[in-house]
Amino acid sequence: MAKRSNLSSRVGKAIEHFWRTRSMQQGKQGGKSETRDRGARSAVTGGKQLDGFIKLISELLFEAGLPDAAIQTKAVLLPGYFRPTKEWDLLIILNGLLFATIEFKSHVGPSFGNNFNNRAEEAIGSATDFWTAYRENAFQASPRP
Repeated sequence: MAKRSNLSSRVGKAIEHFWRTRSMQQGKQGGKSETRDRGARSAVTGGKQLDGFIKLISELLFEAGLPDAAIQTKAVLLPGYFRPTKEWDLLIILNGLLFATIEFKSHVGPSFGNNFNNRAEEAIGSATDFWTAYRENAFQASPRP
């Protein structure tokens, strides 16, 4: 229970990780090749900025009673239908059956209209791919997720 009481602090740490990682990636992006993305893209193409939130949600799921082994954040590939596989940020697998999939996305300006449209397309595309793969039996026999 002690961890739940400091949820605000834990969320703050995840937010801090997000901005610190974006800043570090922007500074490093390009490396020796000197090839750099334009604008703010260099801060996000390295990934990892949402790892603090992935860790927080994993901890909260464990604290809520899910066994640690059921919460997967490494090697989280599932079959797809329109693409061979899809990597997710977090899976919950209980008793060998897929219970939930979570993908984390960030949304930072300045182009909110374009970014919102892209995130909507990703969410709709991922959901369509997932449910089509399930319908076409790409997963082992399991209850409907």
